[in-house]
Amino acid sequence: MTEQIFLFIASYIANTMSALAGGGAGLIQFPIILWLGDFSFPVALVTHKIATVALGGGAILRLWQERDMMDWKFGLFLILTGVLGAIIGAIGITFVPDKLATVTVGVLTVALAIYSMFQKKMGQEHKPRNMNLTGLIIGGVVIFLIGIMNGSISAGSGLFVTVFLILWWGQDYKRAVAYTMTFVGFFWNATGALTLLAVGSDPYWPWVPVLIIASLLGGYTGVHLGMLKGNKWIKIAFVSVTLLSGVSLLFK
Repeated sequence: MTEQIFLFIASYIANTMSALAGGGAGLIQFPIILWLGDFSFPVALVTHKIATVALGGGAILRLWQERDMMDWKFGLFLILTGVLGAIIGAIGITFVPDKLATVTVGVLTVALAIYSMFQKKMGQEHKPRNMNLTGLIIGGVVIFLIGIMNGSISAGSGLFVTVFLILWWGQDYKRAVAYTMTFVGFFWNATGALTLLAVGSDPYWPWVPVLIIASLLGGYTGVHLGMLKGNKWIKIAFVSVTLLSGVSLLFK
């Protein structure tokens, strides 16, 4: 019982911060699953992935009230370009050394945090760009590559999608987080979880219910805080979560 309570609290905190910052649930939740259960990487990953589907679901429940600020056709584009990558990543993780993958993503994530920290105006205004065919093709290739990372590595992909939406397509933090949590957090993670299940990676089912409840509540809470506080506070959360996530991957 104590183990379940600890798991719930850790998962709720991780998913609240993830929904506020636009990614990074794996910073706390995934290592906790590995540590408490002493599971293999695929078992811990699929258990985490199922929970993050609930994170996306909780975010969607809150963001439905803000649905007018999102372009749903663009959201469908994010789903289609990223889902294939998530499938490839989930299958391919069995062929990539864990240490190499996590260190590489860790270095990139720390660099992302440092860059964001010094870009004071980044994500503070909504100025759409690169929505023409060329911009969508280039952006789609990058989203596909991030989708591969989403399917294979537990932390960081949502943060990369959020910052790419800001830098390439000119979204502000509010909209970027909304797109990430709605179209990436739910659909990409669902695809990754189903793929892992299909290739024989079974989750630790006794922990799934508490993780789902904590993730659902955390997703709703984090997005609600973001809508209340605005771009400035979302950026602070983004930089903090990104930096911690990157460092945690380097020392994993």
